[in-house]
Order: sequence, then structure tokens, then C-alpha cells
Amino acid sequence: MNRLDHLRAALDKLDDERLRRIRRDIESPCSPHVVIDGRAFTAFCSNDYLGLAADSRLTEALIAGARKWGVGAGASHLVSGHYAVQRALEERLAAFVGRERALVFSSGFMANTGIIPALVGRGDAIFADRLNHASLIDGMLLSRADTHRFPHLDMAALERQLSASEAKTKLIASDSVFSMDGDVAPLRELMALAERFDAWLLIDDAHGFGVLGPQGRGAPAEAGIDGWRLIQMGTLSKAAGVSGAFVAGEATVIEWLMQKARTYLFTTGSPPALAQALIASIDLIEKGDERRAHLAALIERLTKGLAQERWKLLPSRTPIQPLIVGDNATALALGADLMKESLWIPAIRPPTVPAGSARLRITLSASHTLNDVDRLVEALDRLEKTLSA
Repeated sequence: MNRLDHLRAALDKLDDERLRRIRRDIESPCSPHVVIDGRAFTAFCSNDYLGLAADSRLTEALIAGARKWGVGAGASHLVSGHYAVQRALEERLAAFVGRERALVFSSGFMANTGIIPALVGRGDAIFADRLNHASLIDGMLLSRADTHRFPHLDMAALERQLSASEAKTKLIASDSVFSMDGDVAPLRELMALAERFDAWLLIDDAHGFGVLGPQGRGAPAEAGIDGWRLIQMGTLSKAAGVSGAFVAGEATVIEWLMQKARTYLFTTGSPPALAQALIASIDLIEKGDERRAHLAALIERLTKGLAQERWKLLPSRTPIQPLIVGDNATALALGADLMKESLWIPAIRPPTVPAGSARLRITLSASHTLNDVDRLVEALDRLEKTLSA
């Protein structure tokens, strides 16, 4: 069997295990109401939590940015690919989240895989929640530091690991909102442990920024934590509705990351027009209490409306509402049946989630209506009885 045949066999195995992913082409802008293959669907699978991705004000800001700045950066940020509008965005972000300085990356994955190796290396130690995002895991591997993964949200286990470590430099890394479960890390406890054991604290606020905290300033603001050892990463492609990511913290820390984070140093800068759209987005987030209130009403409508007996909706106060189905085949069948009713929620399966916990990751947006949620609740309650028979 040659190499190509090995790949074909591996793909066949994915099919057998119901693990092959399918990419669908959306024929309309990002919205809860989309068109796929000419058919209209109500989607519950986007991370566009505030419904800003297709907001006309951001579209106009992006168009104005493209007219002024063009469509490409031309070089890496530290050569000639950094523009005044990007500096303005970084200053706006730092002020918004209440930190001294911010640095913008092309994506959240690039941010995390750049931050961690810049702060720790061989002989150092990283302590990470077992359910952290893949970008944090890959950043740990790239750093070559000793890695310790503690059971999900288990602060006692983390304390034991920190206490036993003799590493000179320690870093605690955690999602704020966990992307597949929707629960929120105990940030105050994490901060207390970081201070007690003299560790950096890296919080991936990808799913908290824009949604949690006063004016959507994020999970650290909601928890009221601060200090030089806190490093906050947030994405600009979810609640912010555009693209990219940022890291915010004490000015010296951000300067070090700008000098040493390889995923910042050795990549062409993002198109400057995006920065102009993102400045407009931060303004909308800051003034978005009405959107967040509607989102909270949608979450309550879903969690109180579902009457599931076999499938389990995990406890979550965030727009991420995972419905645990269990086996891969049933999760796929449920997703397919929902699509027949013009409801789109792809099944999430291993390795994204642990084996035996295949699920529908229901995500809500401020652009959903109460009627959208009621349709989904009715369909899920009915299909549970059908597929469980």
C-alpha cells in the first residue's frame, strides 16, 4: 500500500466511525438566516454572538477603510506592514479592556501559538485546563516547556500541581468560556493561584469578549481581575464580527510579545482596512447592552423551553448551549433531521470533544428571534422522542 492508499484508507475509517467533517458553502452573508444550495435555513452554529458580522455599519467602515488603505498590508508589521489605523485599533482595544497596551494578531490561533512560546520554554512549566482550545494546546507543544493538564475546572488539582513544581517560570493557561461546553472558568481563583505561585495567567477570552462583563469588556472585567501577570487574549472574529485577535496586558509584556512572538513577527500584517471596521465594531460592542439583553433572553428561552429526557443540555449561561447526544451516529442523524426542517446545527464529534460526548453545539446570536428559538425547541423535543424510539 502506497502513501496515497494509506490516506484513502484513513478517510474510509473516518467514514466508518462517522467522523468525517463536511464543509457547506453558504450563499448569503453571515446571519442566523442563511442560504445553502438554494435553500433557506435558520442556523444555530455561528459564533457571531452579537449579530455584527453583516451589520451595515461595519460594512461601510470596511469599505471606507479599503478606499483609504487599500486591501493589503504589503509586509510584516515590523518591516513596513503596520499602519496608523492599526495602532489606533490597538489603543482602542487596550482602553476598552482596561489594560496598558494591546497587540493585534491575524487570528486567535496565531495569537495563542505565539504568546506561549514567547513567555516560556525548556525547563519552564505550563498548567492548563484539560478542555482548553486546540490553539492553547499547540502553543504549549511549541514552547517545549513541561506541560501539566489539570481536570476541567479543578482548582484543587491545579493547586497541587503548582505546589509540586520547581520550575523557575510558570504559566497558567485557560479558556474563559470553554468553546464546546459553554461554561466559564473561575477566573478569580485562577488569579489567586497565579499570584500565590508567581505564575503568568493567560486567559483565552475568545468566547467572552463582547458578551461578558460591563459593556462586553470580557470575562476578566466581569470577574474583576487585573495585574501585570494577567494576559488577556480575545478574538475579533466572534462577537466583534470581523477578523483577527488581540492580546492585552502590561506594556512591558506586550512589547516583549511584539519582539518575540513568531506568529506576529514572521507573517504579513492583516489588511489595514479590517482595523477600521474593528474600531467601529468596538464602538458597537460598547453600546451593545440591548443586544446582550436580547441574547440573555434567548438563552433563557432555550434553557427553560427544552424538555429533554434522554439528551442533556449542559449548564451554561453563555450563548454556547451544548446538547449532549452521546454517540456519533445519533448526533449525525439528529443534525440531518433538523436540516430537513431547515434548522442547521452541525454535529460536533471527537476529537473536538471526548469520545461518547458527541453533541449539537447550539450557539445563539442577538440576531436570532424568540420565534427562531421556539422552532428549535419544538423540533428538538419532538425528534428526541423519534430518535430514541
